[in-house]
Amino acid sequence: MHYITAIDLKSKQQGGESLTLLDIREDYEREICEIGGLHIPMGEIVARINEVPKDCLIVVMCRSGKRAESVANLLISDLNYSNVVILEGGILAWIEQVDNQLETY
Repeated sequence: MHYITAIDLKSKQQGGESLTLLDIREDYEREICEIGGLHIPMGEIVARINEVPKDCLIVVMCRSGKRAESVANLLISDLNYSNVVILEGGILAWIEQVDNQLETY
């Protein structure tokens, strides 16, 4: 598995790098705080895989990074994605390192 820090992700976003932030948290979690990206809850990934592009970096994000590891593994091992990384520490790390104005949960 490959990881990206919140700081590095922010830098890539600001630099205009082609990437898709895949937020796999549940709807209620996203209502608390969100940082954009493509929202597909973890349980819907397989059914909605056609929404996830293959031609850019995919950054998988959850609350702390654990669920993102499972989804990243699925994308790479079973669904033939090659450019997948996990947001290390999830949205909690984003809040701590990039935007502490967001609500934690």
